[in-house]
Amino acid sequence: MKIVDHIKNANGKTLYSFELLPPAKGQGIQSIFKTMDELMEFKPPFIDVTYHREDYLYKQHSNGLLERVSYRKRPGTVAICAAIMSKYKVDAVPHLICGGFTKEETENALIDLNFLGIDNVLVLRGDARKGDSDFIPTPEGHAYAIDLLEQVADMNRGQYLHEDIGSSEKTDFCIGVAGYPEKHFEAPNFNTDFKWLKKKVEMGAEFIVTQMFFNVEKYKEFVTKCREHDIHVPIIPGLKPLTTKNQLITLPRIFHLDIPEDLSDAVDACKTNAEVRQVGEEWLVQQCKELIEFGAPVLHFYTMSNPGPTKKIVEKLV
Repeated sequence: MKIVDHIKNANGKTLYSFELLPPAKGQGIQSIFKTMDELMEFKPPFIDVTYHREDYLYKQHSNGLLERVSYRKRPGTVAICAAIMSKYKVDAVPHLICGGFTKEETENALIDLNFLGIDNVLVLRGDARKGDSDFIPTPEGHAYAIDLLEQVADMNRGQYLHEDIGSSEKTDFCIGVAGYPEKHFEAPNFNTDFKWLKKKVEMGAEFIVTQMFFNVEKYKEFVTKCREHDIHVPIIPGLKPLTTKNQLITLPRIFHLDIPEDLSDAVDACKTNAEVRQVGEEWLVQQCKELIEFGAPVLHFYTMSNPGPTKKIVEKLV
């Protein structure tokens, strides 16, 4: 079922969904199943599975020279989605990213997803490789999420890369895109950000999942501005609890977000990470209550495949 249909069928009730990381290469799928087992009590209508582009390893040879080797640390997104849907009978939403894929490889992945009965995709540009200061597109791949979105939308219209395919079956993906309540860090201003977001919706995006945030007012303002810009698709808030003191530094640096002063002061006062987890849990529970009252269609938790903190929070909401 499509994400928009899950939301419609909920009749205004806020749903819960979760995002998982594929296991690192060499590890089995049991870690995914263990996480799912702990979260299924909350009846998630869908589960996101992230995609990760390739990084580089440097291998030193006996002559002292370094060889740069490309590798993908967390493969398996498509297979994990299929396994989740088969085992748990919930919809899986694979991330599609620009980095690390040619347009041909993207088309083939979408064909596989369509054959597997996967109805939803979340279209993202993806991160830069470690060591790269900026995002570098893959040769013959997409540079921007809007271009990747266009390829998915084209397939939904039966248009494939090669015109000589002949009669082509239309796919029917429900396409999600990212939204940034505190502005995408590369956008020159908020209005430009909304211009491109509206363009994505006009091209076929049917729902938005936000970057994590720690101030509910940022989400409310974002939703209001989306509606003012004639963006009327569901806007799903992305959420993550603070669990370590170090996140006061790493989260703003990596995700370009603001941590409210009250929260940072409370975390600063903690002597242990156990105390930080308690503070982060209480803060996010309050966020969730405010979001439910505001009418958020889904609370989407970035679990990082560690279900413990998220489970404690959702238990206090259901």
